[in-house]
Amino acid sequence: MRILLVEDDRRVSAVMVSMLQRRGYEVEHAATATAALEAAPCDLVLLDMNLPDGDGLDVCRALRARNDQVGIIAVTARGEERDRITGLRVGADDYVVKPFSMAELEARIEALLRRSVRQPPPARQVAEIGPLRIDHAARTVHVGDEPVTLTRKEFDVLASLARQPGVALSRERILLDVWQTTWSGKHTLEVHVASLRAKLGRPDLVETVRGVGYRLRA
Repeated sequence: MRILLVEDDRRVSAVMVSMLQRRGYEVEHAATATAALEAAPCDLVLLDMNLPDGDGLDVCRALRARNDQVGIIAVTARGEERDRITGLRVGADDYVVKPFSMAELEARIEALLRRSVRQPPPARQVAEIGPLRIDHAARTVHVGDEPVTLTRKEFDVLASLARQPGVALSRERILLDVWQTTWSGKHTLEVHVASLRAKLGRPDLVETVRGVGYRLRA
């Protein structure tokens, strides 16, 4: 997930960038309205409404007109009801008033991503992918003729990958699918993938895609 942070306060932006990067997000920082509008496309925008070269409301309108799918959270000191209403009406999905806790901001980011993330294609009830046979309804897995016993989360990780065999899925995408969050503890996903590979007896079936995540070998 790529986040654009639009914030002119250097101290605040440094704290927020550090927090977001620790959670595994890719973050681009823009300190002005001009830089925000020139930034590359992203998945979510954290937008300060008080910028040195323009009004955040105008930036919000422009970003929303450019992309109606991007998530936008207004992060601002403007806390009056009329300010919140205006921000939401011009295109913000959520509104956080300063001062705020990082825990609250993180929860709002995750909630917005859960609502806005594209839903994966529906899984076939029974999928056969190479030597794998996955019955999504019965939640059973076979490698060839041999049954494989998986935990609930291990099956969910495999099912997430099996919906799009051969497609590299990001770590964040899998975490959202399986844990409904992009932060589920250090190395949680990696531990489940390692266990899944061992139980399948074919480590090559779940491939690591460097810098991205994982894919199920088609």
